[in-house]
Amino acid sequence: MAQASVSDYTYSLQHLMQRVGVPSFKALARASGVSERQLLRLRRGEVEKMRVDVLLKLSQALQVPLTDLVTTFSEVDLGSNHGSLPEVEQAVLKQEYQRLQAQLEQQRQALWQEFQQSSLQVLESWLLQWPTAAHKVQENPQLPAIRLLPLLRPMEQLLQQWGVEAIAPVGAELPYEPQMHQLLEGTAQPGESVKVRYTGYRQADKLLYRAKVSPLREG
Repeated sequence: MAQASVSDYTYSLQHLMQRVGVPSFKALARASGVSERQLLRLRRGEVEKMRVDVLLKLSQALQVPLTDLVTTFSEVDLGSNHGSLPEVEQAVLKQEYQRLQAQLEQQRQALWQEFQQSSLQVLESWLLQWPTAAHKVQENPQLPAIRLLPLLRPMEQLLQQWGVEAIAPVGAELPYEPQMHQLLEGTAQPGESVKVRYTGYRQADKLLYRAKVSPLREG
């Protein structure tokens, strides 16, 4: 079978539209909820590039079975030597299944990230205050609270699994970076030494909280 031209498929589409009283491609797009770009694909016989939900909408608007729509606007031969209607349906459904699987995976990733962000917001006060409190306890092992430190290890492990890491430990002395550090007092120029009072956090390339620091020259 010779490849049909765009005009042949356009005429076929117009013929189906006339049967159901649809006057124009724009009217068909409105009636079916399908974009005119997708209609252009149909007129070009690019059925294999179209999603099955789009084809279903068009088949309903044009009042023709899905398999008839596929065979009318493609080079698929449904003769005994080249396939059958069930095979066409299976191919179309497989395409839609793969699309839905990819969509579900994207939604799963988005929900997981949303859960992590909401959890970190709930834990914000603990994240910012605990490292400083733990640092002071470690400086004085005689305090009773020293026994509580191991109990927080599961939380630290969870943060590691989520890819959340501290910018710098409490008490660290390092060059001032305005993008990563927030001054609690005084002033400092980029590159000048500051001391971390409250740690900050980042997750992968995203900054969650800036570390709170104080200039060394001001104590």
